[in-house]
Amino acid sequence: MWIKSGLFALLLSYVLALVLMVMPLPTVLEPWRPDWVSLVLLYWLLAVPHRVGFGTVLVLGLLTDILMGSTFGVYAVALVLIAYPVLRHFQRIRHYSFMQQALVIGILIFVKRIIVYELEHVLNDAVFNLPYLYPVLSSAVLWPWLFLVMRRFRRRYAIR
Repeated sequence: MWIKSGLFALLLSYVLALVLMVMPLPTVLEPWRPDWVSLVLLYWLLAVPHRVGFGTVLVLGLLTDILMGSTFGVYAVALVLIAYPVLRHFQRIRHYSFMQQALVIGILIFVKRIIVYELEHVLNDAVFNLPYLYPVLSSAVLWPWLFLVMRRFRRRYAIR
């Protein structure tokens, strides 16, 4: 039943995104780690918005909070705030070219990272440094390839 409905494939993509968020990378590449959870979540919000909604976003945000060791709810709030415009305008964003989509994704991840920083600054006196924003660029550059891989994954497992 899970495999037939595509639920297993959705859960597998979320778990893979969470693993990629904490997978060790060489020191040189660590600041450039793409925001995997946001990328995968934004893809599913664009591709199947009727199956992935605010409940999924909230749960995935809370799991990211636990995994990253941040204050509980920080990532959840940030993900919910960037999910709203995507769910509201998914039909328009779908018809953008890859470059336009990458720009939109980059802006959304920038907003998410600023929200996370501001909340961490207020709650835990976090200090800002420029490498904190490097994932915005790497995520935007990665978006077209991730989109193609995820679309193939969605078609293979017939997620509708």
